[in-house]
Amino acid sequence: MRALVVLGATLAVACAGVLFPFILRGKDLLWGKTEDSHIIRILEESRLVVDNAIYNTMKRNLNKREIISPSQLLSFSKLPEPTSRAVSRAAEIMETSVQVMRRRGYLNLKQAQPPTDALSEDLLNMIANMSGCLPHMLPPKCPRTCLADRYRLITGACNNRDHPRWGASNTALARWLPPAYEDGISEPRGWNPHFLYNGFPLPSVREVTRQVIQVSNEAVTEDDQYSDLLTAWGQYIDHDIAFTPQSTSRAAFRGGADCQLTCESRSPCFPIEIITMRDYVPRILGPEAFGRLVGPYEGYDPAVDPTVSNVFSTAAFRFGHATVHPLVRRLDARFQEHPALPRLPLHDAFFRPWRLLREGGLDPVVRGLLARPAKLQVQDQLMNQELTERLFVLANSGTLDLASLNLQRGRDHGLPGYNEWREFCGLPRLETRADLNTAIANRSIADRIMDLYKHPDNIDVWLGGLAENFLPKARTGPLFACIIGKQMKALRDGDRFWWENSHVFTEAQRRELARHSLSRVICDNTGLTRVPAEAFQVGTFPQDFESCEDIPGMDLAVWREALPQDSTCGSPEGVENGDFVLCEESGKRVLVFSCRHGFELQGQEQITCTPQGWDFQPPVCKDINECEDMMDPPCHLSARCKNTKGSFQCECTDPYVLGEDGRTCVDSGRLPKASLVSLALGALLVGCLAGLAWMAICRWARSDAKSSLPVVDGGGKVASPVQEMRTSQHSVPAQGEEQGGDQTERQDTCTLSNAG
Repeated sequence: MRALVVLGATLAVACAGVLFPFILRGKDLLWGKTEDSHIIRILEESRLVVDNAIYNTMKRNLNKREIISPSQLLSFSKLPEPTSRAVSRAAEIMETSVQVMRRRGYLNLKQAQPPTDALSEDLLNMIANMSGCLPHMLPPKCPRTCLADRYRLITGACNNRDHPRWGASNTALARWLPPAYEDGISEPRGWNPHFLYNGFPLPSVREVTRQVIQVSNEAVTEDDQYSDLLTAWGQYIDHDIAFTPQSTSRAAFRGGADCQLTCESRSPCFPIEIITMRDYVPRILGPEAFGRLVGPYEGYDPAVDPTVSNVFSTAAFRFGHATVHPLVRRLDARFQEHPALPRLPLHDAFFRPWRLLREGGLDPVVRGLLARPAKLQVQDQLMNQELTERLFVLANSGTLDLASLNLQRGRDHGLPGYNEWREFCGLPRLETRADLNTAIANRSIADRIMDLYKHPDNIDVWLGGLAENFLPKARTGPLFACIIGKQMKALRDGDRFWWENSHVFTEAQRRELARHSLSRVICDNTGLTRVPAEAFQVGTFPQDFESCEDIPGMDLAVWREALPQDSTCGSPEGVENGDFVLCEESGKRVLVFSCRHGFELQGQEQITCTPQGWDFQPPVCKDINECEDMMDPPCHLSARCKNTKGSFQCECTDPYVLGEDGRTCVDSGRLPKASLVSLALGALLVGCLAGLAWMAICRWARSDAKSSLPVVDGGGKVASPVQEMRTSQHSVPAQGEEQGGDQTERQDTCTLSNAG
């Protein structure tokens, strides 16, 4: 019988092992466990991974606010605003999802095949929608008013009517070549030590800095043509044209999404356009390359995409780091070394705005930029130690290396190698050490580069372009001149509001704009009274300087407008929580209304004056209840959303506090206030009980002391306690009288004790 039971159990286990997969498969079919449901689950898991990483990053930053490292300081300085943060989070969710799909076998990628090519269009749309990317990929709503035809939006959107996201903020950097990632998705070149390029692993970026790029602060060759202001201007417009925000998370998960973001903000200040394209770019590219790569303006071309490219933002336009002088020179009113303001090492100027307030203001610094030469970019003096060893120095918390950051940034952004970009620009590929010597004249530097990279194909594009021989009368080599020239031409020709476009300004206005200069800007905005006529040209005071009275400026009278006069339409009263602007369209008076942030327009955005009066009633501005947005809630699930007039507040329950994003509650690490109150009340109660106990003990001790007083016998003698004890032991009172007397005695003693 026992044998039959064992045999039956064995058959049951075997059958279960055979049938269980079919049971599971049937369950999947029954409940709709299709490929879509697996993708949805992966997206939900990825969202949790990213959100947890973001939460942990904010929690760590909260705990380390008093001890800031250089990397944290760099991160805080690039902290994205809410819209950029939402786009960055969506991109990281999407990238993490693709990584998981690949690990689980949902992507069968061929070599060099983009991951998106392995997914159906329906799945791609699902991923884009669930990750949060889709709303930021759809065309924005563009205003159709007379103002929209005259002024650009601050976001850069709607510049191109057919492609409203071209050149706008919070859009991906343009790819001029396919990205180069070791896993085809996001792993940068050099990530895997076993991954070989032409038979060799890539060198570490820090080793490249030490062996090729870094020199001492004393090894500086000064530029004999251009002032330090040329470097400062390049830094200024670089951060205006292309700015990539810090990742929303720096915690441990596979970050660095393929679609890196740019916070491009095209400035509406037209003199900046003029100074950059007329005065700055020709000096960087050289006159011959500028004429060939950029050329004269021929009008707006709606087919040109002005979006900033990845290679321009990440590599080419960072050539200027090799022209940064290790010293900040501050000069007196006669442009001489200031006796009270010595030269500052660069690391003593980083994040120290108080120096401007306490040490002479802005004018001494501007004089130094005008009258002192820039550092010349020399092949064996690329970057000084102020940038490679002392970037963002903080007390006892380490430093950063700008050269290594630049090299690693190019790898993180998936930039192909040096030779790929030379071929893109129509330049010959470099295959041997001798070939490299033709592009880099300094043989020692060329040999060091080859010793590290082993093959020209392996060289990082930023280093290769930086080390090339200059073009004639230029400050860049042929590769970076090609990339910068191509980008600048696209920014100009693809801009509907470019100042030279005949539909933007009148002939008289363009003539006045052409008279403007950086020297005039300095005269109008500083205390300087003498400046060089060419601000980028290094000069000697006083012979190369002119009085500000002789520097021409713009006559703003040519912008004065005469609105049509009419008697039928008056000016409406002010709009609560909004405003309106007068405009002229087809000879008619027009009002364009707008609401302040946090309010939405209800009614007509634009009204026109007709012979019968305004064609519509003025609109009103209604408060937006952001807390009702379920698709994109303003606060994290950990916080409570409270609507306010024109805005909202994310509130946390104690002991949680808002993180750096202003929408997520993170643990402060302290006890709740209610717990502190409870502890205080508990301590007070314990103190009261201790006091009462002490009082009771003292009273008891006092009572005991009274009861222990010496006994006086009838003869007036004092009986000792021993005698009293003996008396009590050997005296046996009789019942009745003696016993009652003893009770009376004890009663008298208690009365004495109480009286005492």
